[in-house]
Amino acid sequence: MSRFAFCTLAGSGSLRRIMALVRKELHQLLRDPGNLAVGMALPIVLILLFGYGLSMDVRHAPVAVVMPHDSAEAQGLMAGLRGSGTLQPVLVRSQAQAETLLRDRTVDAIVQLPAALDADLVQGQASVQVIVNGVEANRARLVMLYLQAALGQSAQVALDRQGSAGVGSGLAGTGQVGIEPRVWFNAANSSTWYLVPGLVVIIMTIVGAFLTSLVMAREWERGTLESLFVTPVHPVEILLGKIIPYFGVGMIGLFLCLAAARWLFGVPLEGSLAVLIGVSMLYLLVSLGMGLVISAVTRSQFLASQISLILSFLPALLLSGFLFDLHSVPTPVQVVGHLLPATYYVELLKNLFLAGTPWPLILRDAAVLTAYAVFFLLIALRRTRKRLEG
Repeated sequence: MSRFAFCTLAGSGSLRRIMALVRKELHQLLRDPGNLAVGMALPIVLILLFGYGLSMDVRHAPVAVVMPHDSAEAQGLMAGLRGSGTLQPVLVRSQAQAETLLRDRTVDAIVQLPAALDADLVQGQASVQVIVNGVEANRARLVMLYLQAALGQSAQVALDRQGSAGVGSGLAGTGQVGIEPRVWFNAANSSTWYLVPGLVVIIMTIVGAFLTSLVMAREWERGTLESLFVTPVHPVEILLGKIIPYFGVGMIGLFLCLAAARWLFGVPLEGSLAVLIGVSMLYLLVSLGMGLVISAVTRSQFLASQISLILSFLPALLLSGFLFDLHSVPTPVQVVGHLLPATYYVELLKNLFLAGTPWPLILRDAAVLTAYAVFFLLIALRRTRKRLEG
């Protein structure tokens, strides 16, 4: 803008009017703490979350070590695993016990030591079978790499010790431990197989919490719900009338996701389809209840969209175990992640798709989702009844 134009603008009073409008908008912004919080708090939360809370590394990975016989060399391998700083070996005496721990997600991998480990090490032909849980493909690959490095280093130390003692002359420093890798629950070792179940969670969250909160907040803004308050309609009937349509939309979305997972991406369904649908209905009720609570508290489409983004969509994407392994993040982030309903739904879907139907895990996570559904729906009912009585 030229100097002449600027002077003309100032002289005509336009600049004063613009400044007046700016002051008016600043006052309006300061009067609405919700907008200010979103504009200032959200960037801080995201930078702290990405900077400190998320990690693609694997830490403290529990590993079941099947040790049929207690020998010095086997103990040396155990010591090597413990000293890796990443692996947490758990000693078991039978393969069946180790497989149970793997199915229950208590451990991430199984290391089966051969009965003739000492003689095999001397001959430089030791072979160790390693089975990893492939439900999370990235974690499985990293755990396998850590195990290969730790076992190879431990075996080399054992060979050097035997060579210095005069055992197996000529083999010290030359033998290696052969790894027989196997991947359970994800035979293709494809990240698509565990990403697709996680996407189902994101889609159900968008339909349940995000969409419901926006639509309901719009009705609060327009006064549509107030017109129902003067009728004999009970608050429970109002909530059911709002929940049922979106529940139907969410279930349609679920079946479309299941069809795409099976016929477009080739993701197997190892568990029970009926159980998968049942737990999905539970999570959809949780999301719908959360959306109703958000809309009843804010009664503003803008605030409802921002709060839904912060409380439902972003946590489901970043802190539920969908993209980042919760075992590898700091403890405070793990605590927050385990407070989220989406975390339990992600765990259920990944196991039902890839691992089968582990009933202890299913019953535990389904009980948590049921508690959340009751909690959010009761709060939504209380807020609606409170409005009716007020």
